Amino acid sequence: MSEVDGTPGAPVIDRPERNGNIWLLTGLAVALVGAAAVFALLGKDQSQPLILALLGLLAVVGVFCLFAGTIGFLRFGSRSTGNAISSAFLNTLDDGVVVTDTEGRLVFANQAYADLTGVERAADVRAVERVFSSDPDAADAIYRLSQAMRDGRSAKEEIRMPHPLGRQDGSARWYRIGLRPLSVTDEEERSRSRSRRKNRALTVWQLSDITRDRAEQENSFQELQRVINFLDHAPAGFFSCDGAGRIHYINATLADWLGYDLAQFEAGDLSLSEIIRGDAAELVRSVKGQEGEVRSETFDLDFVTRSGKGMPVRLLHRVPFGEHGIPGDSRTLVLNRSRGEEASEALRAAEVRFARFFNNTPIAIASLDADGKVLRTNAPFLRLFGAVESGEHRTPMRDFVAESGRNDLDKALSAAARGIGEIAPIDIPLNEGHDPRSATFYVSAVQEGEGDGEATILYALETTQQRALEAQFAQSQKMQAIGQLAGGVAHDFNNVLTAIIGFSDLLLASHRPTDPSFQDIMNIKQNANRAAGLVRQLLAFSRRQTLRPQRLELNDVLADLYILLDRLLGEKVELKVVHGRDLWPVMADLNQLEQVIVNLAVNAGDAMSDGGQLYIRTSNVTEAESTQFENTRGMPPGEYTLIEVEDTGHGMPPEIMEKIFDPFFSTKEVGKGTGLGLSTVYGIVKQTGGFVFVSSEVNVGTTFRIFLPRYIPQVSAEPEVKKEAPEKEKVADLTGSASILLVEDEEAVRAFGARALASRGYTVHEAGSGTEALEVMQETGGAIDLVVSDVVMPEMDGPTLLVELRKTRPDLKIIFVSGYAEDAFEENLPAGEKFFFLPKPFTLKQLATTVKEVLNS
Repeated sequence: MSEVDGTPGAPVIDRPERNGNIWLLTGLAVALVGAAAVFALLGKDQSQPLILALLGLLAVVGVFCLFAGTIGFLRFGSRSTGNAISSAFLNTLDDGVVVTDTEGRLVFANQAYADLTGVERAADVRAVERVFSSDPDAADAIYRLSQAMRDGRSAKEEIRMPHPLGRQDGSARWYRIGLRPLSVTDEEERSRSRSRRKNRALTVWQLSDITRDRAEQENSFQELQRVINFLDHAPAGFFSCDGAGRIHYINATLADWLGYDLAQFEAGDLSLSEIIRGDAAELVRSVKGQEGEVRSETFDLDFVTRSGKGMPVRLLHRVPFGEHGIPGDSRTLVLNRSRGEEASEALRAAEVRFARFFNNTPIAIASLDADGKVLRTNAPFLRLFGAVESGEHRTPMRDFVAESGRNDLDKALSAAARGIGEIAPIDIPLNEGHDPRSATFYVSAVQEGEGDGEATILYALETTQQRALEAQFAQSQKMQAIGQLAGGVAHDFNNVLTAIIGFSDLLLASHRPTDPSFQDIMNIKQNANRAAGLVRQLLAFSRRQTLRPQRLELNDVLADLYILLDRLLGEKVELKVVHGRDLWPVMADLNQLEQVIVNLAVNAGDAMSDGGQLYIRTSNVTEAESTQFENTRGMPPGEYTLIEVEDTGHGMPPEIMEKIFDPFFSTKEVGKGTGLGLSTVYGIVKQTGGFVFVSSEVNVGTTFRIFLPRYIPQVSAEPEVKKEAPEKEKVADLTGSASILLVEDEEAVRAFGARALASRGYTVHEAGSGTEALEVMQETGGAIDLVVSDVVMPEMDGPTLLVELRKTRPDLKIIFVSGYAEDAFEENLPAGEKFFFLPKPFTLKQLATTVKEVLNS
């Protein structure tokens, strides 16, 4: 296009505001002085009209300038001149440049802008908004640009016009419009003040024709589409994954093989572990390299399709490594090795079969060189030991085992390197710490010439879980043995205590309170009762105590215990009870459960001698949640009601935690604890059908978790009616005349029972065993009203005696006495058998009361 009203290189519009002319000002001053001289020479009468006329003229000019300055028609003050270098630079740009003021008036426009907008005269140059106002499709973009100009911020838009600007024909064109604010500082009249400045806001518009760029982008996109189309439909699969195994690209061929919809694929949603069977994903992720290195590996493994079917493949895996050896996105080619995909079918099948066996075996396998460095591994090896270095920095096998086992491993590897065939398996710990692991290693030598630098084949089978189960089984056996021992001791000791308490009662009955011996007898009985409490703890540990389970609401139990626990803990320990909402009921013995909570609270208080906080929480645990707690090995999944007792005490180290449930183990000073508190807790919880676990951290605190099975009442056709146990009627008269058969193998207990019952008027027949009891029944002709029998006896125990007695006396009443729990022998009785139970040790009054109630029932 031709130049517009100017020479080449000059701006189309350049309107800098110029300085005033000093010569005009001088001429005006000379004219005024001359007029004054003329008026002085003239007479008064002649000069007066002229003076008035001149003053009138000056007044009119002053009023006109005042109004012109107000409306902006006339401007005052000196202005800076334009910069010729800046104008020349802007006019040489290929992009059109326009400068406007805040009111949208043109201040500057270069020649390129005139060429782009298709104008030939400076008078026809318009602002950008007006240039694009003829196209409705550009209205939104122009509005956004105008809004940005008013807000004083930069903006950029791209607009497609059906024709070039300024023309009504021609092909469509793309234009890019950008704007940015520009602040110009003008100097005031320097003679008046060099410090006074005035800022004037301007906007720079830039117009570019990007039609050619758009065409090039379109061609590049089309070319890229062709390349992607070729890659997508290649006869081989392809994917790219990052160092974490997240797949960022997958071609259509591989997606079709795996059964995935490529249209729904999102980068990073799919991982290697989802498409590679077993532990073989570790093979792909195990490739290591140095900074700037590119590594290529070949893997034969099995992919798994979306439907779960296996597909043997060969991966040509290439990974670049960046700074610090961080792996970048891979380029992985996938060759399908399914049946019929390769020509050499026999060789292919053999290789696939070997790769499948090698990578899917549960045994970790690795080949080592003569120095014991790892050459090749299978997937389970990487899962067990982690990634290995390759190339010049191969990882020695001894680096994967604990320090204590390296000597044994070195000996085995040295023997294999010398060609020794028979090498015994060795058990070696893999690491040392809070979560130790172990494995059994099998080492075999490679015959010379059979391997590519291989000297040893190593097989490793992890035994961590096996060791844990063995330790758990040993602990269970130990607890079971101790429990049986404790139960046996408690049973025998109960007989002794029964005799001591019973004869104490007989002595108390024959001594008055004023008798000097009365107090001594009371002390004997009181100490016997204390011993009976210890025996009950032993029975609780051995899970042979008598429980009376009932439906309990744990929140109600804790609410009733709150005052007692608060007093036991003292002022230094803050007790906080958090009740779970809609808590499930449980079946448990109320007294025993209270003992569990009190024992745990007292132990927590002892661990917080300097003060702290004790939290007791209850909550429901669903079957899914029951598998997510730590240290709950051995607890089957199910629905439980959870009691958590958490303190902020000094905590326990692991060696103490292993022994806390052992009987007579205590960390307290001698004389300040029996060591039966936590063993009692363990026994009560286990006998209730629940589980107790503990987690602790030194100087942080300890948390006991008690899982009690959720109680679900039986559903019946009739509405459930809560039946209260009838309160036993108090028996005032404990005498009687019935005939009683007392069967007890402990002579002292039998003697006390016989004297106690005889003193109440009963006829007592004694027997030292079940066999003697049957003989007594024959001698008396069966004239026995009640049988009081021990459970554990030589020759014939109590349940067997009951079965024999029922043959001749089906309606005979019987009371079993035992130091064990009632359910310990109830399973040995016929179904539906009815009997009464009196736990040892018992007092004279308890014996007489029970006998009276049974006879009256």
